[in-house]
Amino acid sequence: MSETNSAAETAATHRYTAAMAADIEARWQDFWDAEGTYEAPNPTGDLAGDPEEAAKPKKFIMDMFPYPSGAGLHVGHPLGYIATDVYARHQRMTGHNVLHTLGFDAFGLPAEQYAVQTGTHPRVSTEANMENMKLQLRRLGLGHDKRRSFATIDAEYYKWTQWIFLQIFNSWYDTEADRARPIAELVEQFESGARTTPDGREWGALSATERADLLSEYRLAYASDAPVNWAPGLGTVLANEEVTADGRSERGNFPVFKAKLRQWNMRITAYADRLLNDLDGLDWPEAIKLQQRNWIGRSEGARVEFPVDTAGGITVFTTRQDTLFGATYMVLAPEHDMVERIIPAAWPEGTHPVWTGGHANPAEAVTAYRKQAAAKSDVERQAEAKDKTGVFTGAYATNPVSGEKVPVFIADYVLMGYGTGAIMAVPAHDARDFAFARAFELPMRCVVQPSDDRGTDPSTWDDAFSSYDAKLVNSANDEISLDGLGVVEAKAKITEWLREHGVGEGTVNFRLRDWLFSRQRYWGEPFPIVYDEDGIAHPLPESMLPLELPEVEDYSPRTFDPDDATAQPETPLSRNADWVDVTLDLGDGPKKYRRETNTMPNWAGSCWYELRYLDPTNSRQLVDPAIEQYWMGPREGQPTGGVDLYVGGAEHAVLHLLYARFWSKVLFDLGHISSAEPFHKLYNQGMIQAFVYRDSRGIAVPAAEVEERDGAFYHAGEKVSRVLGKMGKSLKNAVTPDEICGEYGADTLRLYEMAMGPLDVSRPWDTRAVVGQYRLLQRLWRNVVDEETGQVTVVDTEPDEDTLRALHKAIDGVGQDLEGMRFNTAIAKITELNNHLTKAGGPLSRSVAERLVLLIAPLAPHIAEELWRRLGHTESVVHQDFPVADPAYVVDETVTCVVQVKGKVRARLEVSPSITDEELEKLALADEAVVTALGGAGIRKVIVRAPKLVNIVPA
Repeated sequence: MSETNSAAETAATHRYTAAMAADIEARWQDFWDAEGTYEAPNPTGDLAGDPEEAAKPKKFIMDMFPYPSGAGLHVGHPLGYIATDVYARHQRMTGHNVLHTLGFDAFGLPAEQYAVQTGTHPRVSTEANMENMKLQLRRLGLGHDKRRSFATIDAEYYKWTQWIFLQIFNSWYDTEADRARPIAELVEQFESGARTTPDGREWGALSATERADLLSEYRLAYASDAPVNWAPGLGTVLANEEVTADGRSERGNFPVFKAKLRQWNMRITAYADRLLNDLDGLDWPEAIKLQQRNWIGRSEGARVEFPVDTAGGITVFTTRQDTLFGATYMVLAPEHDMVERIIPAAWPEGTHPVWTGGHANPAEAVTAYRKQAAAKSDVERQAEAKDKTGVFTGAYATNPVSGEKVPVFIADYVLMGYGTGAIMAVPAHDARDFAFARAFELPMRCVVQPSDDRGTDPSTWDDAFSSYDAKLVNSANDEISLDGLGVVEAKAKITEWLREHGVGEGTVNFRLRDWLFSRQRYWGEPFPIVYDEDGIAHPLPESMLPLELPEVEDYSPRTFDPDDATAQPETPLSRNADWVDVTLDLGDGPKKYRRETNTMPNWAGSCWYELRYLDPTNSRQLVDPAIEQYWMGPREGQPTGGVDLYVGGAEHAVLHLLYARFWSKVLFDLGHISSAEPFHKLYNQGMIQAFVYRDSRGIAVPAAEVEERDGAFYHAGEKVSRVLGKMGKSLKNAVTPDEICGEYGADTLRLYEMAMGPLDVSRPWDTRAVVGQYRLLQRLWRNVVDEETGQVTVVDTEPDEDTLRALHKAIDGVGQDLEGMRFNTAIAKITELNNHLTKAGGPLSRSVAERLVLLIAPLAPHIAEELWRRLGHTESVVHQDFPVADPAYVVDETVTCVVQVKGKVRARLEVSPSITDEELEKLALADEAVVTALGGAGIRKVIVRAPKLVNIVPA
C-alpha cells in the first residue's frame, strides 16, 4: 500500500480501507461457502419439493474453460469471469434460478512441456496450478456453485469423454434421414441386403477386415492414412485450425509440413450443412458467425469425371463447370492417391522436356517433386506471387465434353484440403492456371468472351480473363452447345448434360475438412480403442471405462529437427509395452490386443463440459435427461437450446466453438440430449492491454521500473520505447489481481475492470486509475456508516423529491445496463447517484440507503453484503429482489429548452417534456430576452425541436 493511502486511512477508526476490505471480503467469502449461497438447485430432487423455486425462470451462465497456467492470473484474465459474475448476480436478484460455475481445462501441451523440462508429473503441476488459480478466483468473490466444478483430467470426467468418443465411433451419418444413427443399424442394412456392398458381395462373404474397412468409410470417428499437418519440432500432428496463416504451429511457432500418417479423424464434414444453417438461430456476434461460415466454406458446383485409360478416372469438383470446354490439362495434389495408379513406367513419346523436370521417368519425377512439396506449408504452396512448379505424371485423361486427351500434372498449388485434391485447369480463365500454363508451355482456349479488347487468343494475353457476366464461346460438341449463354444458364445446361451422360453431377462442396483427432502426446485422454492381430479396431466396453493414463518415465514425444519433414512420430505411450500389449475379453474370450498409443487432442474435454456442469456427480449416465432439458433444452427464442450466456475470447471462433457444436449435434441425434446446439448466446469480451517497454535491443523491461520524464520513458537510466500490447509475464508488464486486492480490495478491482469501458472492447490497464473506484466505495461507506463510531447513520424518514428522482432514475438505468451487460455505464449511474446523496448532506433515508446497496450488490458484492447486514437484515443480499423503479420519478418534471436567435443562445426555458411544438414556440417568442434580441425585427423562420430546442431566424 502506498504511504499516501496508508496515512489517510488511519484518520478514522471505521473508515473503509484496504485492511477493512480484506477483512470484509474474507468473512463473506467464508460465509457464502459455508451457507452454499450460490448452489443452484436442479429440477430433480432439489426443486421437487419447492414449487416456488421450481416456478422460477432459469439462467445458465458460463465462462470459457480456463487453463490453469503455472504463471497464475494477471488482471486481464478475470475480466470475463467478473462480468459473468455481475450478470449472474443481477439475474438472481431478478428472480432467476442461476447456474454459474467454473471448471478447468487441464489436459494439454504446457503441462507436458513442463514435465519434460522438470520431470514433474503433469498431474502434479496441473493440480498445483489449479489450487493457486482457485485461491485467486475465490479472492475476487465469484459466485460459483463449487459443487459443480471439475477438471478434464479427473478420471470420472474423462470416462465420459471416452464414452462420447465411442458413441461417435459407433455411429454413421444417414444422409437420407439427415442425422447420425448407430452403426449397428447400418450393419443390419448390409446383412439384410437393403444396402449393397461396393462390389455386390453379400455381407457374410466379406472377411472381418473387409467389413471393418467398409464400416470405417461410414463411421463418424475413423482412422485413416491421410495427409496431415506434421510438426517435427513438436513431435505431433495438428488440426488445420492449429496451423497459423503462415504455415507454422499455433503453439511453439514450428514449421508444419504435409505428411501421410494413420490418424484418428472425426467426420465433422457430415454435419457441414447443419453447422452452417443452425448459425442463423444463434445469438452470436455476426463476426463469429461469418468466421464459421467462411471456415465451413460452402460452394455449389459440379463433380466431373475425367477418364484415364489405365486407372478408371479422376474426379474433380468445380464451381465453373461452364468452362469445361476450356480445360486443357489437369493437376493433382502431390499427395493424391491416384498418382501411383496413373503413372506409366516411361515418359510417353513426344513428352515436352520442360514437363519432366529433368528426370528419367515419371516415378522418379513424382518422388522428387513430392519430397519438395512436403517441405512447404499450405500458405507457401498457394502464394499467388510465387513461381508455379510441378511435374508431368506421364498420364493423360480425357476431357468428357471435348474428347481431347489432356496431360495430368502434379503441382503444389493444388491441395488435398479442398474439393477432391484434383482440378481441371482452364488457364485462359484462372490466374494460377494461366501462370502454370505459361511456365509449362501448355495450350489455352478462350471459352468466356472477354469484355475488353484483348480478343479471344489467350497466347496474346498478359493474364487470365475471369467473369461471371460474360457470354460463353468455343463451347460446343455434337450434342450440346453453350455458345452465347450466360454463366448461370451455361452451368445449369452443362450440369444436366453431365448427369445424363453419367460423367458428373451437380453437387455442393465444403472447405471444411474432417477433424484430425490424434495427438502424439502423453498428457491427453487415452483412446478407448484396441487393435486385434489383424489390425482391426475394437471399442472398449463401457464397463472398462475410464481407461486411465499409465505412468511413464519419459513424458515427451520424440521430437526432431523442426525442418525435418521426413521424420515419423513416436508417442510416449508407445514406449510402455506393459500398457500397450494386453489380453482382454471383449465378449468372445480372452485375446491379445494392442492399445491405441495416440491420445485425444486437448479440445476433446472442452467439447461437452457444459453438460457435466449440469450433473457433475452422475456415474451412471452422461447427464440426467430431465436435468439437461431443464437447463439447456429448446424453449421460446432458443429453438436449438443451449447455454443462455457464454462469455469468452473471439480467438475460439473456429476451434472450440465448431468442435463443441459438432459433438452436441451427434449427441442430439443419438437421443442423449435435447439441445442441438451447446451455446445459444455468445458474448466476446475485449482484452485488457498494457504498455510494453523495450530497451534498445528490443527486450522487454519491467514496466513497474520504468520512469516517465518529459514525455519519454527510462529504465535504469536508459531510454526505452513504449507500445500498447498484451499483458503477460514474458512481457514484464503483468499486474496480478493479488496486488490490486492487497492495495484496494477485491470490490475495487471488480468495479475498475467493469468501469474501464464497454465489455466487448479492448482497453488499456492503468493502475493509477484504480483509486477512482476505491473512492467510490469509500463515499458509499461514509453515506451509510459513521467513520468514527462505526454506527449506521440512516434515518427512517422519507427522502425529498429530488432524491427520489435521482434514485429511481438510477434504478431504471442501472437495471437496464446490467441486463444489457453495459457495466461501465451502470457504474457511472451508481456513481452519479452516490455523488448526489453525498452533496445533499445529512443522513440518508433508510429506503434510499437500502436500494443503493442493492444497486451495487452485483458489482461489489462484499461491501454490499456487509452494509446490508449492518442495515439490520439477516438474509444474504445475494437473493434479495433488485429494486424496481417508479415510472413517475423516472420521467423528468421539466426539460431545459435552449432558445437561439441568429445561432446564439438567448434564453433557456424550463418546460414540460411533453410540450408540443406550438406551445414551445409561443413560450420562446414571448420570452423577454428573446424579444430584446430580436429588436423589433420580423421573423423569417422558427425551427422547433420540442422539448429541447427553438431556433429563431430573423427576417
